[in-house]
Amino acid sequence: MKHENGSSVAEFILEGLTPDMDLQVLLFMIFMPVYVSTLLGNISIMAIIWLDPRLHKPMYFFLGSLSIIDLGFSSTSSPKMLADMLTREKSISLYGCVTQLIFYAGFGSTEFFLLAVMAYDRYVAICNPLLYSVTMRHNLCIQLIAASYIGGFLNSLIHAGCFFRLHFCGPNIIDHFMCDYPVVLKLSCNDFTINELVRIVFASVVMVISLLIVLISYTFILAAVLKIRTAAGRSRAFSTCASHFTCVSMFYGTILFMELRLNSSSTHEQDKVVALFSTILIPVLNPLIYSLRNQDVKEALKKIFSRTMFFL
Repeated sequence: MKHENGSSVAEFILEGLTPDMDLQVLLFMIFMPVYVSTLLGNISIMAIIWLDPRLHKPMYFFLGSLSIIDLGFSSTSSPKMLADMLTREKSISLYGCVTQLIFYAGFGSTEFFLLAVMAYDRYVAICNPLLYSVTMRHNLCIQLIAASYIGGFLNSLIHAGCFFRLHFCGPNIIDHFMCDYPVVLKLSCNDFTINELVRIVFASVVMVISLLIVLISYTFILAAVLKIRTAAGRSRAFSTCASHFTCVSMFYGTILFMELRLNSSSTHEQDKVVALFSTILIPVLNPLIYSLRNQDVKEALKKIFSRTMFFL
């Protein structure tokens, strides 16, 4: 019997990380604390920025937005993956799969744009410090974040639109822990060349545009820092970019590596490991990087912790 969208498949079966139930329980015990840490870490970053007036600056406004995106990006796959680790039947409906694809691609693309916006913010702060408060006004910050979301989710909705032109008549087994778009495409019963072309073109556009902004911003930043005569001044300038540059390197490096592997002879197991790193580990590492390497955030943490201990 045919379903809506002309497909005979109503649901997919996710094979997960491993078929071994004992190993799945062990993996659950490892990844559950990681996901909880992702929630607590990113919510804490947002709470600190909200509560401490000293952090009411564009840089931290963008950081709070990054925490929201990391929460969304991780939550598109982590809860389902964790739940599947405790069950033998790992099914996901066709529309549930599409929803996961939309939010996974949407939050991922938005993070690309937001990291580029944060690089531009650091460029203005270091290269034009006297004009920083005028240039990075609150309305512009909101517009830049809105543009990041619009660009990111427009990209994902284009992929979703192309997805509904496909027929799925079996098999319906996805060798992954989530609905990864390239893996799902291979289950289609009709030609998916157009879908693959659209995916490559739009993914390339998102990565190239955002990466160019990052590279150009950091080129000007490096040139400006090298003109600073004192070592202390150079160190202070570099420290304002260190956390962001670390996050950019991890995220861009992982996604670029993933895209290159999709076009090579990589195994499904290797692809799963790379996907785990991007969706599970990076969202939990970002709050740690910003809290450990950013002096303002560390001071805000100490201040809030001391107040909490006082009331206790």
